Amino acid sequence: MPDNSDLPALPPTVRRVIPALRRVGWISFWVQLVLAVVAGLIFLFSIPLAIPRDSPTTVTRNPGAGPGTFFAVLGLVALGISIYWAFRYTRLAKQLEATNPNLRPKKADTVKLIRRGLMVNLVGMLLALLGAEAINGTLLAKSLSSQGIVFSDPSALSRFIQPLDIFLVLGNTHTIVAHFAGLVTALWLLNWIDRQTQA
Repeated sequence: MPDNSDLPALPPTVRRVIPALRRVGWISFWVQLVLAVVAGLIFLFSIPLAIPRDSPTTVTRNPGAGPGTFFAVLGLVALGISIYWAFRYTRLAKQLEATNPNLRPKKADTVKLIRRGLMVNLVGMLLALLGAEAINGTLLAKSLSSQGIVFSDPSALSRFIQPLDIFLVLGNTHTIVAHFAGLVTALWLLNWIDRQTQA
């Protein structure tokens, strides 16, 4: 960070944008990182339990572990990219502190970077929502078909809603909330930069 004697060399608009980029970038980074770690741990322990093993005594596989989990994991991968993008906002603030105008990113480059972050979060949220739809559809089917199941049949247990199913929903919900935080960050930054450059 430049000392106070360097700050007057920066245009007033840039001086106002730098703290916003840094502060909001770090907040977004940490919020998304915490939610991603929690969701990742949930998926790490839930998905292996949902995959059937090649054993004659194994109960039938959990139907919620199919396409819903696939899209949920893709949403989590997109969240990893979004976390990197939130970190890029903090690095962008550091680049804007350059007193040499040739080294400082232009407004168009800054807006382009933030829009890319917005797109990453939109795609990630879409993937996580597709996963949520598939998982919730599976849970609905289980709840409707669980009446009249004989408890002596071990393969019938997979037709009940199990704690594993709820863990998958919880992990996917954390991913959706993290992408929402990234969307709010990008939209707020775009709005802030637009207002500061018009002032």
